[in-house]
Amino acid sequence: MSGHANDADRGHLREPRESGALSTGEVARRLGVAPTTVRSWDRRYGLGPPGHTDGGHRRWTSVDVARLERMCALAATGVPPAEAARQARGEAPPDRQPSPADEARAATAPGPAAPLHRGRSKAGSGLRLGDVRRECRGVAHAALRLDAPALDALMAVAIEEHGLVTAWSEVIMPALQAVGSKWEGSGEGYVEVEHFLSWHVSGALRRHAPPAVADRAGAVTVLACVPGEHHTLPLEVLVAALAERGLPVRMFGGALPVESLVSAVRRTGPAAVGLWAQSRGTASRPLAQHVAAMEWGVRGARRNPVVLTLGPGWAGRSVPGLPHPHGLAEAVAAVEDIAGR
Repeated sequence: MSGHANDADRGHLREPRESGALSTGEVARRLGVAPTTVRSWDRRYGLGPPGHTDGGHRRWTSVDVARLERMCALAATGVPPAEAARQARGEAPPDRQPSPADEARAATAPGPAAPLHRGRSKAGSGLRLGDVRRECRGVAHAALRLDAPALDALMAVAIEEHGLVTAWSEVIMPALQAVGSKWEGSGEGYVEVEHFLSWHVSGALRRHAPPAVADRAGAVTVLACVPGEHHTLPLEVLVAALAERGLPVRMFGGALPVESLVSAVRRTGPAAVGLWAQSRGTASRPLAQHVAAMEWGVRGARRNPVVLTLGPGWAGRSVPGLPHPHGLAEAVAAVEDIAGR
């Protein structure tokens, strides 16, 4: 009997506190982090179970795991880990002004989303984010954790709060670039993170974009990746931004063959054609010049499309007479100007 009392005093448990209690490794897999991270949170922030089994192992109940999930959700929005842990333990002091943690919780809670923090963050994350908006850090953290609900919620709030152009330029694009750099610097590591983030960004853009706009004579824009180019996300965000402004767009996606591009231009008679090239190896001056020279319309009123060379692949390979917008805002402004002529 005294042995049982001593075990209890030392916090040892002969049986898990509840049926289905998880080991540290199982909790780590559930959260998408390393077991050492879970143990570190336990030591630093006191988020672990109160005792051990006779073998000295942690057994995490559903209540324990819920605290960790709350901490992860807060940390995914850019809240510092210590503050996220304090909030997860329910230790927020009463009668205080809302903190960034409160705003982050409101943004990811069910129901109408509250605006995210407008400030910028320089806190370390293992990603090369630099001086970015707090929302950007949250998006990057959620991507690293493969946390789909948090990622979708954060991007939706950023687009609603800042508008599509700013959300892309200052929140989504820096996160994509940071994850891409992480992948390039770690061999095959983080490929799944980049694919995961790209997929969810594409979904966020499609959910945000209004329905396709009906054609208007002389106002249609054709967008396509040049042959051999498969990076479609920049064109997807341009489609959404133009649709927001009531401009008709025809999007043809990645690696459109030359013959198909020419056919699409002839069939639509666009005012503008945007050709995306991510790398210099895919940017083709002859192709851009050929499309720019295409004509249609009745005799005496023939016209040509304005070809926009889009993407970093055209840097140093610009085509005389063809505009090369830098960034989303410039591309949107260029198409608006062409369609308004």
